[in-house]
Amino acid sequence: MEAAMGLMRRIPPKHSETALSALLSLLPNHSVDLLSQVDQPLQVLCDVDSGKEFILCEYNRDADSYRSPWSNTYHPPIEDGPYPSPDLRKLEIEANDIFAIYCEQYYEGGISSVYMWEDENVGFVACFLIKKDGSKAAHGRRGYLQEGGWEAIHVIEVGPEEEGNARYCLTSTVMLSLTTNNDSAGTFSLSGSIRRQMNMDLSVAEGHLCNMGRMIEEMESKLRNSLDQVYFGKTKEMVCTLRPPSEVVMRLPDSSM
Repeated sequence: MEAAMGLMRRIPPKHSETALSALLSLLPNHSVDLLSQVDQPLQVLCDVDSGKEFILCEYNRDADSYRSPWSNTYHPPIEDGPYPSPDLRKLEIEANDIFAIYCEQYYEGGISSVYMWEDENVGFVACFLIKKDGSKAAHGRRGYLQEGGWEAIHVIEVGPEEEGNARYCLTSTVMLSLTTNNDSAGTFSLSGSIRRQMNMDLSVAEGHLCNMGRMIEEMESKLRNSLDQVYFGKTKEMVCTLRPPSEVVMRLPDSSM
């Protein structure tokens, strides 16, 4: 299991689904652990009732059907799928509206979905999802890449209120992939994923959405900085080591001296 997780951490996100399927066939006894710990690229489905797209994940799935956060119906329809309570559904609707604005302002387009459900061990759990396609064929803006995108998964466990405070546990995963192709630089591909966790005790005076929103905003800022330093920084360092820019290449001393 440890070797399998190490392998999955090194697999490009766009190949993770194929790699996970192969590991499940090799390690059927660890299928539950693998499915719960390995994040796969997010898929999108259109809600025919609302006309809006929503993101598919394990948190809105029942068998082969997925619940839309916009219409609160399953696609394809099923009879006894789980639904959030009326109070939690009201919070979920508000969260989807706010997070759609967040996605537009921070990512200049993309698809977002928020799902919430009750949990026996904590008060409730919320999952915030973002999928931004940055390829030239995407309908979003700033599609400069040959292919690639940004996918973020934020899962927040919210504990019961105690003396006006609640415990928030945020686990965030970001999957980044990009491929460029032009005449001057040729083909370049970069991909990877990163996961971080944050725990905070916050007052619920302003509401759960305000607290969760601040935590997600702070976490995404940290993740973007980490990706910039780890992936882009290390890649630039390696490229400059192998092919130093002409302005920093030092001349070798004259052998005749």
